[in-house]
Amino acid sequence: MKRRTVIALGAAAALATNAPASAAAAATPAKAAGTGAKFRWWWPHGLVDPAEIAREIDQMADAGFAGAEIQDVHHSVRADLDAAGHGWGTRPWRDAVESALRQAKRRGLTIDLAVGPSWPAAVPGITPDDPAAAKELVHTVTPFTSSITAPVADDVFAVQIARIVSGTTLDPASVRTLTPAGGQVTATVDGGSWLLFTYTVRGSGQEPEGGPHTVPPSYVVDHFSAAGTRAVIDAWNELVLTGPIRQLLRQAGGDLFEDSLELETDWTLWTPAMPAEFARRTGTDLLPYLPILLNPKGKYLYSFDSDTSNHVRDAFNQVLSDLYHEHHLIPLRDFAHRLGLQLRAQPYGLSTDAIRSATLLDVAEGESLGFKNLDDYRVLASARDMAGKRILSCESAAYANGAYSTTWNKVLQTMGSVFAGGVNQAVLHGFAYKDAPGAAWPGFAAFSPYNGNGIGYAEAWGPRQPTWRHARDVAGWFARTQELLQSGTARADLVFFRQKGWTATGIGAPWATNDGIPIGWTHGFTDEASLALPAAKVRDGRLGPPRYKALILDGDAFRGKDHTLSVRAAHQLLALAKAGLPIVVIGNWADVHPAPLQLLVAELLASPSTRVVADQTGVPAALEAAGVTRDVEYERSSLMTVHRVDGDKDYYYLANARHAENRTITAIDQDVWLTTASRSSVPVRIDAWTGEKHGVAHTRDGNRVRVRATLQPGQSMLLAFQRGRADIPARTFSEPAVAVTGWELSVEDWQPTGVTTHQVTLTDPLPWSSIPELADVSGIGTYRTTVTADRAGRALLSLGKVVDTCRVRVNGRLLPPIDVLEPVADLALRKGRNTIEVEVATTLLNRLRTTSPAVFGIATRQAYGLLGPVSLRPYR
Repeated sequence: MKRRTVIALGAAAALATNAPASAAAAATPAKAAGTGAKFRWWWPHGLVDPAEIAREIDQMADAGFAGAEIQDVHHSVRADLDAAGHGWGTRPWRDAVESALRQAKRRGLTIDLAVGPSWPAAVPGITPDDPAAAKELVHTVTPFTSSITAPVADDVFAVQIARIVSGTTLDPASVRTLTPAGGQVTATVDGGSWLLFTYTVRGSGQEPEGGPHTVPPSYVVDHFSAAGTRAVIDAWNELVLTGPIRQLLRQAGGDLFEDSLELETDWTLWTPAMPAEFARRTGTDLLPYLPILLNPKGKYLYSFDSDTSNHVRDAFNQVLSDLYHEHHLIPLRDFAHRLGLQLRAQPYGLSTDAIRSATLLDVAEGESLGFKNLDDYRVLASARDMAGKRILSCESAAYANGAYSTTWNKVLQTMGSVFAGGVNQAVLHGFAYKDAPGAAWPGFAAFSPYNGNGIGYAEAWGPRQPTWRHARDVAGWFARTQELLQSGTARADLVFFRQKGWTATGIGAPWATNDGIPIGWTHGFTDEASLALPAAKVRDGRLGPPRYKALILDGDAFRGKDHTLSVRAAHQLLALAKAGLPIVVIGNWADVHPAPLQLLVAELLASPSTRVVADQTGVPAALEAAGVTRDVEYERSSLMTVHRVDGDKDYYYLANARHAENRTITAIDQDVWLTTASRSSVPVRIDAWTGEKHGVAHTRDGNRVRVRATLQPGQSMLLAFQRGRADIPARTFSEPAVAVTGWELSVEDWQPTGVTTHQVTLTDPLPWSSIPELADVSGIGTYRTTVTADRAGRALLSLGKVVDTCRVRVNGRLLPPIDVLEPVADLALRKGRNTIEVEVATTLLNRLRTTSPAVFGIATRQAYGLLGPVSLRPYR
């Protein structure tokens, strides 16, 4: 038998309304375009209906999202998508883009367009050997001892010989470039083991992912030549930019977007101008170093001594980086601006300077799937801040084998941490067009089934998902969180200098991760490129817009802590020290090289602003000696903070965050000291789910304020400091929590043939997977129970664990949205019987295990529903 719940409200009588009694201000709606999350919107080419495109814009708008990024991505489809008639850039595709832009304009959303079909950037109309196409350096290697005569093709780029010292180590003094004659080369040497190298430059033939996308085929462009970028712009002018689309882009367009630099070759990535550009930029002939630059599939084959090899490879990568910026990013950004768009890009995937890239881009972007820890984001966020940009975007919530099983709970735990790394815009992965040829129920999904059979990558959001009924609540959380994180400018305590601006490496700042962040320190990263920006100046002992209080210099993290810098960087650091910025140097730099650095580094070490420590354990004492303190302080925990300032207003984001996705954390409940610009401001908590604002219990000591942070794993809180006063809600609990039992459960069972209904009676909540008739059901369940109160009053309803999203009604009235990570509702109960309804929406996994067992049968059932324990606690 199910049991009913009786609760005594006693002296807790209050007006029985369903507006939270603690509200100091009315709940405000989430903003739409501007601060809300976007979707990556997957299309099966132009095989889409313009009317359906407009409906899907409405679906996103009605759910409270801010925009969509159109992507021609369809790895799941095995049927012919008619690339010739409906591929990227065809008339049907353009008609659909125009429909999306028109409806987005009506609904106040923005539409982003990818640079080309899928990724990397590619266009039709070029062949692999076109000057605009991506290039590779192909080589052959022939061993010989005393002499060799070998045929040489007419298109050979260079022929060389080199002596083997041992294994794969070569003698740099032995490298000679040979001149072919009569279609062959001849070399004679004095003993030893030698290698004959031939090099040929050719098109890599790389096509964009998941093709074919166009007829003729699209080929990836050379990202390091002006010709490559001209080909992209020419293709847009010819295939994309009709008069109406040009006009609509200015009205509803957002970003021109380019995905990560996944330039793939079985040989060595190349660009024809590399030898001349290397000589011009470094003053060194590249040819003698060709053997140690060969890296098919990213693995170097040969080396000289380690120092020479590393320095040459670093110089090569720096030239490649400069060419990428000068010939690709900057002209592509200027083209986007002429269209009224911003350039947003993921500037990583190669050993290029992502810090400089992020200073050049309108919007830099990272990704939650590819980034290994939060410092990967901080690299880009720091560049954004020093360059005076506002947004750091993230390709968000892509999970391997997560299709149709990803919960919003998981997404919010991921993003709660990602935002702690400096991100302030989510582009959710993704929203799938309704259908495509050959797609099974519930419709087309870009990555599921993956390449025909795998479960694939998450997630195909939209009305096909039961949780979409509650998506507006989640969208509100994103919009309000991102609005705070986009307010003002960022502040951080420390900045770590990097000899290389690489990211997506997982290499961060070990002292900060292990010891600094856990007690409140915040940090960023800088390199030679960002220190050259106009804003990278020391004012009042602080560096740049983030107002860094100290800089930390260690050896090159990517080269075994090698004590080296560029001469320009050494001059920059010395200038910062002379301007009064505290600098902490880690390690013994007596072996600094190259030689021109020795006097500069000696002067830096002798500066009154510089302190030298033996290793990272000495950093705290050095900071203390320099009078550097942190803006935020708390007992060691998994708490992380983001601080932003707008004049005398402070904004704080506090999150119980994971530095890396696989790190386990627990709930926290602790005091936190926060520094404010004003000594009279008071903290106001903004409920990211409802927009409700109320004061926070606190203690002030000068410009420091103590508040309490109580957060579940992945959960966050938003604080804004304002002048004046703010009402602080207080609850007095009149009795212990009472278990709520006795539930009638009605389930909408979503299936390919439609929706059926199940009715179940429960004493206590159970996972659907434990209830025989619901074991394979996915959909929406409504739990109903009655509570009898002896008088009117308020109570907190704790739902325990819920999978996945939920809403609560009391006596037929819908309550404000509920935090997915801590599902607690504030109820107004009337005297007598009260009906409580909890609506729970699930993923589609359990049903897909039965409808598509070949793809999803390997997955374990998810434990859906209201799992509890459920309790009610009266308060006044």
